[in-house]
Amino acid sequence: MMLTRGVRLKVVAFLLIGLAAVAVVAARYVGLFGSGGYTVTMKLADAGGIFPNAEVTYRGVPVGRVHTVDLADDGVDVALDLNQYDIPQDVEATVANRSAVGEQYVDLKPRRPDGPTLHQGSVIPQSATKIPLPAQTLLTNIDSLVQSVPEDSLHTLVDELDTATHGTTTDLQTLLDSTHSFVGAATEHMPQLTQLVQDSATVLHTQNDEAQALTQFGANAKLIADQLRSSDADLRSLIGTVPQLSVQVSQLIRDTDPSLGVLIANLLSTATVALGRHDALQELLISAPPAIAAGANAIAGGTANFGLSLTFFDPLGCTAGYDGTDRRTGLDAAAGHPLNTQARCTLPPSSGTGVRGAQNAPNG
Repeated sequence: MMLTRGVRLKVVAFLLIGLAAVAVVAARYVGLFGSGGYTVTMKLADAGGIFPNAEVTYRGVPVGRVHTVDLADDGVDVALDLNQYDIPQDVEATVANRSAVGEQYVDLKPRRPDGPTLHQGSVIPQSATKIPLPAQTLLTNIDSLVQSVPEDSLHTLVDELDTATHGTTTDLQTLLDSTHSFVGAATEHMPQLTQLVQDSATVLHTQNDEAQALTQFGANAKLIADQLRSSDADLRSLIGTVPQLSVQVSQLIRDTDPSLGVLIANLLSTATVALGRHDALQELLISAPPAIAAGANAIAGGTANFGLSLTFFDPLGCTAGYDGTDRRTGLDAAAGHPLNTQARCTLPPSSGTGVRGAQNAPNG
């Protein structure tokens, strides 16, 4: 079949246009026409696994590619070819892993939405960059952690956990169900929970102010723990005795019922009376032991031991406050005057006289 001249010209034109399109696409891919955007230098202390042609994202949206990765005096300079997007200059650049196989990319996150934007020649300093933790460092730290765990203690922990959870399938299921309900309730009341977390800052500041007291509390708690450890045998004996003691106490309460209830009710009245005389009872309890001790030593070996010291007007008797009392001689047999209930010594205890009167007794 013969092709006409017009058809041949159309085929040639189509081939030329196709070759030109492929050439343009290839040229743009290799960057012969420029990136059409601008280049920003990101300074890193370590490459962190980033490589040329890695993707650059801003708020999770692709905005460019890594052009080159070059060594510098203070670390690594990474050239980022960014498209024509307005990206704040105050950004945090993070070398992140996109997947578990270690496909790194650069993620730009703004520290504030306003301010100047990145432009040709801008530099992102090391202080605004982050790199992922190297896998070898992570594995080394995990290995050190595993090696630091005492095997005997770990075996004991596993055995104790087995003992604690053996036969508790139903209880654990109930716990998980309750946790699910708890999470649901927390989600339902998220505004209140958020407010609670925000208000907790006040409590945390208070705890920080009381850091020294908390440190002292921790030290004292350690002393208590040490004492409990040293008294382990006594505590075990006490724990073994408590059930038997509780049975005896319960039996005593049952045997004395209802008399015990009546006795406790009556003791309430006695306690009320004693409470009103607290100071006097305190003075009595302080003075009674020396008096009882002296009385016990007064009679010994069939004889009475005591001393008598006569003093007259030493100290002087108190007369102030008795002026309103009518004096009577011993020969006056007439009806007496009304009792002067206001008569008392009005001198202070520090006057040096024999101060007496109810006003000097402990109040209460």
